[in-house]
Amino acid sequence: MNIALIGATGYVGSKLLDEALARGHAVTALVTRPEKLAGRAGVTAVKTDVLDESTLAEQLRGMDAVITAFSGHAQSDVYEYFVRGFSAIVAATKAAGVPRLLAVGGAGSLEVAPGVQLVDTPEFPAQWKGTAEGALALLREERELDWTMLSPAAHLEPGTRTDKFRLGTDALLVDEEGHSRISLEDYAVAMLDELERPAHSRTRFSVAY
Repeated sequence: MNIALIGATGYVGSKLLDEALARGHAVTALVTRPEKLAGRAGVTAVKTDVLDESTLAEQLRGMDAVITAFSGHAQSDVYEYFVRGFSAIVAATKAAGVPRLLAVGGAGSLEVAPGVQLVDTPEFPAQWKGTAEGALALLREERELDWTMLSPAAHLEPGTRTDKFRLGTDALLVDEEGHSRISLEDYAVAMLDELERPAHSRTRFSVAY
């Protein structure tokens, strides 16, 4: 497939890029610093500004799918920047006529008890609250685009690619010891599996060990 990957040099996006290339997909990496990907086989690195909706739409035109790992965590006003950027990505994807949008979600909007989200618990890191719910709320209002969001476990960290994990829906998945975790590598596997074999159209799903 021809995939546009927004945020391909970031914490999650870099692993999504590795997995997509390992599966033989052609990736157009939309990033702020394309020089980071210079010379990498199978990648076309393109400098982009997600807030420039019209230019972004042209960059996305002709793609089979868009995967966005966009985040606003480097900005001073994380929530406002993230919502503006994510809204522009949705609009540009539609304007470009790309049939699918897959989005990296967070664990914050997953439920730890009926009606209680992880973001509402005292342990939830303050720096992640700005983007914990914004993207999912925007997508759930979307009536035209075929979207999917994948939320990780509470702990998403570098590790190994095991291909052994569970999929869930809106509840935080935990193991027998009460831990909620997934490696970046296996998160990428779950996302690319969804790209190749769609099973969660217009909904959010989750992944954890």
